[in-house]
Amino acid sequence: MRNHLPPPRIEYWEWQVHAACRGMNASVFYSPAHERGSARQRRVERAREICRTCPVKEPCAAFAVATRQAHGVWGGMSEHDRRS
Repeated sequence: MRNHLPPPRIEYWEWQVHAACRGMNASVFYSPAHERGSARQRRVERAREICRTCPVKEPCAAFAVATRQAHGVWGGMSEHDRRS
């Protein structure tokens, strides 16, 4: 499996320090097992609300696309958004 992560240099990762989600429970951004339908949509919308106010929304979304993140809400983008 090919690694899509950037090298371990601060300029690639520093944006995460400023993220609105820093320190929050990951379950807001990642789907629990067997989550479907309206419960999933409510969780995604809650995550997007947090992302809307985030000062690093753009680099977060770009990171998720560049590193092919398969799960979670990143920069306001769900898994479905990133596949589109």
